[in-house]
Amino acid sequence: MHYAETTQKLNEYRARIAELRAEMREIQASIEPEAVGDYEFSTPDGPITLSALFGRHDSLIMIHNMGARCRYCTLWADGFNGLLDHLENRAAFVVSSPDSPDAQQKFSEIRGWRFRMVSHEGTSFADDMGYRDDSTQDTGGPWQPGVSVFKKSGDRVERVSDASLGPGDDFCVAWHLFDLLPEGPAGWGPQYRYD
Repeated sequence: MHYAETTQKLNEYRARIAELRAEMREIQASIEPEAVGDYEFSTPDGPITLSALFGRHDSLIMIHNMGARCRYCTLWADGFNGLLDHLENRAAFVVSSPDSPDAQQKFSEIRGWRFRMVSHEGTSFADDMGYRDDSTQDTGGPWQPGVSVFKKSGDRVERVSDASLGPGDDFCVAWHLFDLLPEGPAGWGPQYRYD
């Protein structure tokens, strides 16, 4: 197929995707929120509750990160770090992982991350939110990557949406840029360092 024909066809697909996203936003706006408890997380500065993570915002974007052992979660977190000022202008933003606060702090310093991190180690948070699966122990589990969005009204905290994270998803631009290459990602996987 000629370049111009291919580009036209791809633009038609992109328009269809944009239409689907608009439909998804409509459905998302009509969701019945799910009440959640005021979980307590660990940080280097001591415990903090889910409701306190909102700060001045009434919305909170919480990333379910598998921890420093996951190269893929590190790739996503590197991307969120670059968008942090934009994200925090609209909503509170926090990354949660099973790593201890000390381990989180050391790894975030190595990566240059600026976002807040909390540890859900020893809590049922990831399990209750659907981001723990003990059947995946052999493939990197039990933690699963994803994102949950919470709203706060007074003392009440509700989850209003969530989505899994994984290669090719909408939350990591690298995959979409690789899709522009004729061979796509071609088996590429993220590394902690590139020499």
